[in-house]
Amino acid sequence: MRRTGRVGGMTLDDRKLEVLRAIVEDYVATQEPVGSKALVERHRLHVSSATVRNDMAVLEEEGYLRQPHTSAGRVPTDKGYRLFVDKLSRIKPLTPAERRAIERFMAGAVDLNDVVHRTVRLLAQLTRQVAVVQYPSLARSRVRHVELVPISSTRLMVVMITDTGRVEQRLVELPGPIETDDVGEIRQLINEQLCGLWLAETTDQVHAMQEQVRSELRVHMDTLVTVLLETLVERGEERIALAGTANLARSGMLDFSGTIRPILEALEEEVILLKLFGQAERSLTRVRIGDENEIEDLRATSVVTTGYGPGKTVVGGLGVLGPTRMDYPATIATVRAVARYVGEVLAQS
Repeated sequence: MRRTGRVGGMTLDDRKLEVLRAIVEDYVATQEPVGSKALVERHRLHVSSATVRNDMAVLEEEGYLRQPHTSAGRVPTDKGYRLFVDKLSRIKPLTPAERRAIERFMAGAVDLNDVVHRTVRLLAQLTRQVAVVQYPSLARSRVRHVELVPISSTRLMVVMITDTGRVEQRLVELPGPIETDDVGEIRQLINEQLCGLWLAETTDQVHAMQEQVRSELRVHMDTLVTVLLETLVERGEERIALAGTANLARSGMLDFSGTIRPILEALEEEVILLKLFGQAERSLTRVRIGDENEIEDLRATSVVTTGYGPGKTVVGGLGVLGPTRMDYPATIATVRAVARYVGEVLAQS
């Protein structure tokens, strides 16, 4: 007896689900509407073309397929892709060769900027989509070290390094000359008080340092406290790296009049990208398909995101954006694998 599965408000039997799976896979591969004859020839469905046509008609009636032109084959709808991703797709594991290639590519990174830029290029190349990587968020980072570099007798460079490899630096003009030994004393105090703390939790310790220095250094410390608060606590700047926008043209999206321009304009807005990619969770790979995207200009696309970071800590998000007609099993597997390797690189830094 054929099993059935309830999806939404209807019941689809195994054969109709297999027909939908075959149509999604063929349409992704060929970019052409799929007909019943082609399905029977390419897939071992063990039924006639007439039976497949009836199944396709039911899937179309229920909103999983649509017919772009009279007498043409069918293509999946956003609803069809969603069912495919949730119920039908089988994640394609990366081959050993692909895994070795990722490992070698990521192992050559020399600093955080290099890690991010290698990651975004790698994602774009492997998925042939637009790739986005959020730099490790300051809000999710701990202080590793604060360096004070004398530039002159009245000017210091404050360099803050986080456990995620981010480096923030500020030039500080002091109210008067300061001795090199006094700079060393202040540097030691700052690191004793702040190292290992989450950036968002440093406010009290930064304020307390004003009372912990010798009275003759307090005027300099007051200036440094202001800078530290701006750098460690109040600064909300987040950064995004982007690669592969040319893949939108290669994907065939130019075939749809007016589709690609609003997408490109949306990709230029960092606020939009941070909203899409900056709230990712390590344990969850999220797939937004078509109209599921909150941003109207991106409703012709699908977005696959996940979080990354050392160990179980999530410090940023990454993923890809492309047409709804994407190879979801391969894309999801690639995004997950790259996120894992980036986390391992950060854990070793």
